[in-house]
Amino acid sequence: MKRYQPPLTLTPGMLTLVASIAEQVGQLTERRASSLTPQLRRGNRIRTIQASLAIENNTLSVEQVTAVLEGRRVLGLPREIQEVRNAFAAYEAMPGWQPGSRKDLLAAHGLLMHGLVDDAGHLRQGGVGIYREGRLLHMAPPAARLAGLIDDLLDWVRSTDLHPLIASCVFHYEFEFIHPFQDGNGRMGRLWQTLMLTQWRPVLAWLPVETVIREQQEDYYAALSAADRLAEATPFVEFMLQALHRALLEGSLSDQVTDQVTDQVNALITALADGVERKAGELMDCLQLAHRPTFRKNYLTPALTAGLVEMTDPDSPRSPVQKYRLTASGRAVAGRQG
Repeated sequence: MKRYQPPLTLTPGMLTLVASIAEQVGQLTERRASSLTPQLRRGNRIRTIQASLAIENNTLSVEQVTAVLEGRRVLGLPREIQEVRNAFAAYEAMPGWQPGSRKDLLAAHGLLMHGLVDDAGHLRQGGVGIYREGRLLHMAPPAARLAGLIDDLLDWVRSTDLHPLIASCVFHYEFEFIHPFQDGNGRMGRLWQTLMLTQWRPVLAWLPVETVIREQQEDYYAALSAADRLAEATPFVEFMLQALHRALLEGSLSDQVTDQVTDQVNALITALADGVERKAGELMDCLQLAHRPTFRKNYLTPALTAGLVEMTDPDSPRSPVQKYRLTASGRAVAGRQG
């Protein structure tokens, strides 16, 4: 029996992006993997989870996701809080899964959707359509065909000779086209692509590409629709390779940004090292900063995400009386600085 081959046209743009991404990842693996401290790994994982869930309309902020994972009380919808806990558990379990295993795929869905849907960990039993603003974008294959389609796709994953960067993007599109679960298909597709990339280069487990997808969400859906119309994955593969490339250039894994963020977070820790709780404006004065967006992006958010700084009122992130202080981990870093 002839094996399934997902329709794809390799383009010069794809090959150029693959070469560039591979070079960046190689440099990262050789020179900077040791710089991925537990705090930075956790921070990137939190950003990944928050962005992937935000694409699915979860409203929790990075700060609230951090608080949930630290076991602190958060004012939010119970479902959204459960989504965060499930996603973190799924990403933590990822190293034990094989991309070509149906058993592992179902186990991952069971973990990711635990307590959220009745059929977590099982292929859907009914039809499903993808709608946006009341308009049908895609009618997924009928339930009777799911087992065969998924088995064909996973068999292809195990046997393909395509570069892992391209193969992971193809899988992502094909998975979304099949839409094998009643709910959770988007986050599962992104999780499984990360798994495939991680098996190629382990350091990619910590690349928050979902943050780029979140920023380009309309383009993400447009690429899926374009691939549907063309009846092959090509437009979506090109989009995802560009997203991976951008994530490496702009994300916390790049050499320059890692060093820059570390220096800026250290400066913020120093400003709080005396134990006094301070408002954002007071911290900006301490750091001699005037541009609030820069302060939040480069100083405050990375420190919160890494669990080094916390809010005095995490249930009201935008409270006008909100203040910030060091966590136990932040105080330990401050002690080493001193």
